[in-house]
Amino acid sequence: MPFPDAAGPPTFTAAEAQADARLVFRRYERPPWPRPARYGLHLLLFVVTLLTTTLAGVTLVNNRFLADYFLPFELLMQPLAQVWAALKPGLWYAVPFLAVLTVHEFGHYFTARYNRIGATLPYFIPLPLGFGTFGAVIRIKDQIHSRREFFDVGLAGPLAGFVVAVGVLWYGLTHLPPLEYLFQIHPELRQFGAEYGRYAYQNLPAGSVVTLGQPLLFQAMAAWLADPALLPHPYELLHYPVLVAGVFSLFFTALNLLPIGQLDGGHIVYGLLGPRRAARVSVLLFVAFIFYAGLGLFTLSTSTDDWLTWGLPYALYLWVVLRRAVPTARRALLLGASVWLGQIALASGFPGLQGNPGWLLFGLLLARATGIFHPPAPNERPLSAGRKVLGWLMLLIFVLCFAPSPIIIQ
Repeated sequence: MPFPDAAGPPTFTAAEAQADARLVFRRYERPPWPRPARYGLHLLLFVVTLLTTTLAGVTLVNNRFLADYFLPFELLMQPLAQVWAALKPGLWYAVPFLAVLTVHEFGHYFTARYNRIGATLPYFIPLPLGFGTFGAVIRIKDQIHSRREFFDVGLAGPLAGFVVAVGVLWYGLTHLPPLEYLFQIHPELRQFGAEYGRYAYQNLPAGSVVTLGQPLLFQAMAAWLADPALLPHPYELLHYPVLVAGVFSLFFTALNLLPIGQLDGGHIVYGLLGPRRAARVSVLLFVAFIFYAGLGLFTLSTSTDDWLTWGLPYALYLWVVLRRAVPTARRALLLGASVWLGQIALASGFPGLQGNPGWLLFGLLLARATGIFHPPAPNERPLSAGRKVLGWLMLLIFVLCFAPSPIIIQ
């Protein structure tokens, strides 16, 4: 949403300007698809996403994450009985995970409709690798006119999804299978019995184990709810599809709650703090996010070949993403140089410190697609006390759900 032009003629009343904006919006918007076609598209995307997440669950449960960059679509070419037997573990991952995403998006949808804001049904985004999906989105079709509406619509999704995610984790932690389930997958662990975690993982080669980053909330719930004798070792967590769905649900909740730009967390911070202070918070957190993502890529001991190969692309990356954070090119250049020098100094002084380069792509999407700054609303009336309490609670939930590295290769 563009900022209002301060130099515009002050001859129109608010009602006239709003009516004129609606007329222009209706005149130039593309005509909508027929209703059956629109509903068919939503349903098709959901079915394809259910398929890709189910296949992702099969891949993850069978610990094939490192070997298979794309999902095992060859399963679909087998006889039907064999396909169903192979897909059942994947459904134990896909169904709860998509339930969380669906409830999240419908939280946005119903809150928007309650506030008489036009919105589409969720568009699910299938992804033939990794999680099996890139999440889901709804499209807001009308202008949002108040700070409260931004806050309500932004908060409703992660709050609703978080409640379901906690339910998924509760079920997974209180219904852990016996150890025989794990020993059937890894027969070599049977000799160690319940103490396999103490003896089975010594002298493993680097890069041979994939683990999940465990948010604080997962750790607390596991300590409180799970039977310690049945709780899997972190190296084996991927074999437990309901737990994987719960952990990924917390991760997606935290990802949406990042208090940057027009993410759900950005809407919440904008509602809490107003446009100016929210913009400062967003820029500060975005720069910190990029700083962490690239930490450890370059140090004083980095080889000359790596500097020559990757130095210029990384410098251009910093320029591209940080140019959106400051008003002038000169400031972007100075900020990028400061970030890079700070990363080099910190990683050189503390060689064990490592960021997560996977976040660099997400930082690029934030900078160039969703935006770092939140658009203003015509009505800047502050939130009620109850909404402020709920907003700060959601930021606490962000801290409890966030894992700096959701997937760790050790």
